[in-house]
Amino acid sequence: MVRGAHPTEATMPHILFWEKPGCGGNAKQKAWLQAAGHTLEVRDLLSWPWTAFTLLEFLGPLPVADWFNRAAPRVKSGEIVPEALKADKAIELLLAEPLLIRRPLMQVRDERRVGFDPAAVDAWIGLNAQDAARPVARAEGCAANINSAPCTPAT
Repeated sequence: MVRGAHPTEATMPHILFWEKPGCGGNAKQKAWLQAAGHTLEVRDLLSWPWTAFTLLEFLGPLPVADWFNRAAPRVKSGEIVPEALKADKAIELLLAEPLLIRRPLMQVRDERRVGFDPAAVDAWIGLNAQDAARPVARAEGCAANINSAPCTPAT
């Protein structure tokens, strides 16, 4: 498939999708992808056996600050300031506490993506183009945090 070309229903790619189990935001993202005709292989982001190498395959192209889940309690509280971190310390923190990893992580064949920007996902693998063009209040982040409620690490 040519990058940026919308796949037909017969060629919709299979997506490896790393999520935080029980996350409302990830549930909405999965539903959106499935409604567009994609098949998903869902994996638990929190218990996956990450290494610095495998995590950097996703995160490496992004600025370090974009590696972090802004809804994670330690980030929201200011205990961790992603903009102040160097890559080696950031990877150390992410490996020790996967809840800090920005999600979802998605992989189609050899291409990996971080986060869920509907327009970018539409351009990459196809979504409902009409829906992708519509402004989305919370396409990424913890849906439980709409009223600044903390994200529960155990779920």
